[in-house]
Amino acid sequence: MMPDSFKNSYKVKEREMTSLSVYNVGFQQCEPLYQWGPGIRDHYLIHYVVSGRGFYQIDEKKYTLNPGDTFLIYPHTKVTYFADKDLPWEYYWVGFWGSDASTILGATDFSPESPVIYGDSFSDSIRDHIFKIYEARGNDAFHATAMTGQLYLTLARFIKDSAHRPEINETSYTYVQKAIDYIHYHYSYPVSVDEVAGYVGISRSQLFRAFKAHLSKSPKEYLTEFRIRQACTLLKHSSLSIGVIAASVGFDNGLYFSKVFNKVKGMSPTAYRNINILLNP
Repeated sequence: MMPDSFKNSYKVKEREMTSLSVYNVGFQQCEPLYQWGPGIRDHYLIHYVVSGRGFYQIDEKKYTLNPGDTFLIYPHTKVTYFADKDLPWEYYWVGFWGSDASTILGATDFSPESPVIYGDSFSDSIRDHIFKIYEARGNDAFHATAMTGQLYLTLARFIKDSAHRPEINETSYTYVQKAIDYIHYHYSYPVSVDEVAGYVGISRSQLFRAFKAHLSKSPKEYLTEFRIRQACTLLKHSSLSIGVIAASVGFDNGLYFSKVFNKVKGMSPTAYRNINILLNP
């Protein structure tokens, strides 16, 4: 008898922790041939298969997944995954992002070339870890911290069972990840694209091409959007002046900050703050 389908999931409203934070978490018994994609995620996403069977496809390469198998979706990678017709899978998943993510995953057996870990060596401990993240769900500081703590423990389990510590493969994708890490740690300073490229160890033009290839935007656009996202968090959750917020996210000129903010968000920082006060009194 085929199991009844169900889905339990939780998605955070804001991604405020820059080092590592949960984006979504849940578990699902899929209907036959239930499919996601083809599409692209903007965060990492781990699925652990509990029962049934399904398929994960990247470009022309297709993986068959069974109970005990785990697959990782990398950000900005076009993927498709779907349940088997006769034995649709049940899986647990957690989506996450942050400057620590690529470094931690680099110490596991996952890689862009090998995004699947086969076998039941985890003995369902990954399922249990992900369920603890789900149990800790919530948008306040306490729950966000608890979810992140459980996420670290989940990723640590993959590191513990890693068969090796793969050497860093200096591909254009790793260049982008290094650049993003640097931006997340230094966005509040007047960092330039040249500095980011220097940290990564490539030329500005190479970094530009890598960002365009993997993110469809330039390093400068990514830096600006990240700064504005951090500014939005401060506007919603603090009473700091616009000038102080501008300086806090790397703008040395308040008027220029307001101009850039308006271009990205379609309104002034003050209007954005006032709207969020009305929505969240």
